[in-house]
Amino acid sequence: MSDITTRRPLVIPALGGLYARLDTGAETLLRVVCGLALVAHGVPKIMNPFGAVGMVEGLGFYPGVFWSPLLAATEFLGGLFIALGFLTRPAAFAATIVLLVTVWFHWVTQGQGYSGSEKSILWAAITLFFVVRGPNRHSVDARLGRVF
Repeated sequence: MSDITTRRPLVIPALGGLYARLDTGAETLLRVVCGLALVAHGVPKIMNPFGAVGMVEGLGFYPGVFWSPLLAATEFLGGLFIALGFLTRPAAFAATIVLLVTVWFHWVTQGQGYSGSEKSILWAAITLFFVVRGPNRHSVDARLGRVF
């Protein structure tokens, strides 16, 4: 049985086998969806890596010509790496930093509070999960036999 079903007694013990079978698959699905969402968000930026210069400078990151391509690479390549499970922890760490900056931007700079930051908080929590947990057996990292 997986860690999930052995930590505490289940209310319905008969579901233990189902949870154990779905555990790794659900985690893989979360990693792939998270990564692909970042890729989709990063596609416009990777197509024009200097297109976000004004935005990143507006956040206080100077020079924008340095930070804008870095943001594009983090979202696009980092998302691709997370989806594939390749260098999962470093990619997820970089994505978490980007997402925490967006939380700060929406919450503090834009004054939107929780309602403006909610999606970024959720995505930052998901990427942080993969920083801590790393990839599972359904990943390029596992195939290579190395996990960062």
